[in-house]
Amino acid sequence: MRIAFFSDIHANLPALEAVLQDMDQKQPDFIYCLGDLVGYNVWANEVVEAIRRRYIPTLTGNYDEGVGLDSGDCGCAYKSDEDKERGNQSIAYTNSIITEENRRYLRLLPRHMRLDFEQQNGKPLRVLMVHGSPRKINEYLFEDRPEKSLQRLLEEAQADVLLFGHTHKPYHRQLPYEAYGETRYRHAINLGSVGKPKDSDTRACYVLLTLDEQSSASHPSSIQVEFVRVAYDVEKAAKAIEESPLPNEFADMLRKAY
Repeated sequence: MRIAFFSDIHANLPALEAVLQDMDQKQPDFIYCLGDLVGYNVWANEVVEAIRRRYIPTLTGNYDEGVGLDSGDCGCAYKSDEDKERGNQSIAYTNSIITEENRRYLRLLPRHMRLDFEQQNGKPLRVLMVHGSPRKINEYLFEDRPEKSLQRLLEEAQADVLLFGHTHKPYHRQLPYEAYGETRYRHAINLGSVGKPKDSDTRACYVLLTLDEQSSASHPSSIQVEFVRVAYDVEKAAKAIEESPLPNEFADMLRKAY
């Protein structure tokens, strides 16, 4: 079984369309979206409607929640006053263009989804999807987080596999622990970003998770994680920003993926 997961589109319709086309070719068994459909670009409504047309199960991201509540706060962590001001311009613009139907959709999205697989060994494999972390929708789980802290987070969430986004930087960490008289592994998987990558790779990113009847927490290689990078028309997305009231810096971020 192959399951596709993606996150952080941020109103970048060309990137989303490229990813969905790639998924159509790869034909995963299931597709899930982990939130942040809107913000930072001009196609907020078009992105929401593309997700809705395909009936893709979707979580709310911190940006979706802010827009869904018609708030001026997206729950983002900005490093400078200049970044914060640009962020304020972004959510104000998104609030001004989103339709009331799409705002209501964003407002009603769930905060987490869980998949439990019964395996032949009698030990369930528990997969949890969140946007930021199991504790907070806007908590950043960076790759350099101490192992004990990340391990404790997954244990408290009762997750063998935790999938999340929010940082826009993809990674997969395997976390060993002792249980049932053996070494077992939890998996922390950051999906990266479809529409606003921050890892110096301008291509959209999503994850294919492959499971079979042998997949278990006891054998880390039995849970296969593939990061799929998809090229899209970055210049089209960047120029759309420059032709809008949004700050031009957002276009530079797409062109350089930071």
